Amino acid sequence: MQPRVAVVILNWNGKRFLEQFLPSIIQSTYKNLEIIVGDNASTDGSVEYVKTNFPQVTVLINDQNYGYAGGYNHILARVHADYFVLLNSDIEVTPNWIEPIIEQMESDELIAIAQPKLKDFNRKDYFEYAGAAGGYLDYLGYPFCRGRIFDSIEKDEGQYESSSEIFWASGAAMFIKKKYFDLVGGLDADLFAHMEEIDLCWRLKNQGFKVVYCPNSEVYHVGGGTLQAESPFKTYLNFRNNLAILCKNLPSGNVFGVLFIRFWLDLLAWFKFIAEGKLKHAISINKAHTHFLLDLKKWTRKRTKVQMPNTNGFWKSSIVWAYFAQKKKVFTDL
Repeated sequence: MQPRVAVVILNWNGKRFLEQFLPSIIQSTYKNLEIIVGDNASTDGSVEYVKTNFPQVTVLINDQNYGYAGGYNHILARVHADYFVLLNSDIEVTPNWIEPIIEQMESDELIAIAQPKLKDFNRKDYFEYAGAAGGYLDYLGYPFCRGRIFDSIEKDEGQYESSSEIFWASGAAMFIKKKYFDLVGGLDADLFAHMEEIDLCWRLKNQGFKVVYCPNSEVYHVGGGTLQAESPFKTYLNFRNNLAILCKNLPSGNVFGVLFIRFWLDLLAWFKFIAEGKLKHAISINKAHTHFLLDLKKWTRKRTKVQMPNTNGFWKSSIVWAYFAQKKKVFTDL
């Protein structure tokens, strides 16, 4: 019998995306499937729209907006399945997108998390920023992807057709075995949103589990559906959460040195925002550092117990140096 899969779309005022993309999800060919819209206290009529137009879809409602991490934790606590698929509302799927990933994950007990090939909905022959062909992390905590380094996004020309272990899977379309989600206590709600998927993958990898990329499954992501790239709040979350996940997951001997370097590199980013006239973003970096330091004891208490760490996808060099100094804009040049 096929494992039971629950595709769970966390929605917050995303009615326009549900109207556009929910029909493609309903056309998925996987048989043992439940489609769930978990609503984070929307005010745009999303819940009423889904209940009226898609009675085959289960609707679960949170009493307030708990963000991405807390929102999913509250919803998934009420879902019974072998696999969870955390899917953004702004994603178009292909009919057989589920089968290849479940088959791959079923083949290896150590595979905890997987992601499909993530491509740009607006430029369908290009990878998409949020996950491309699988996520990697450099030794200073900067995330990048096969197919996307910083803002350089590659065209999909078949260069990443091999399945491989990666370091992190995109939260835009993440498959995870329920038992492993439960094992590590789900997503860290204190992160609220952004980089919480990297933290989840890292915690599982610190226990020896695998995160993989499956090129035989393909989805198309609009991107920026909840927080636009130019949002100062997104800048705040990215800088604060990046420091937090380093504090939580790095080996004890590395934490202080890496955080020290990151503070100086973040200062360079602060000067860059000032030079570009983006004062609100510079202020966001100040807030991120202040709040990280004020909550340092909290992040330290959450440090992962490292058992048999799986470091596949962890890049021991600096992606900042490779990209900006050595001008390596493509993953295959690294």
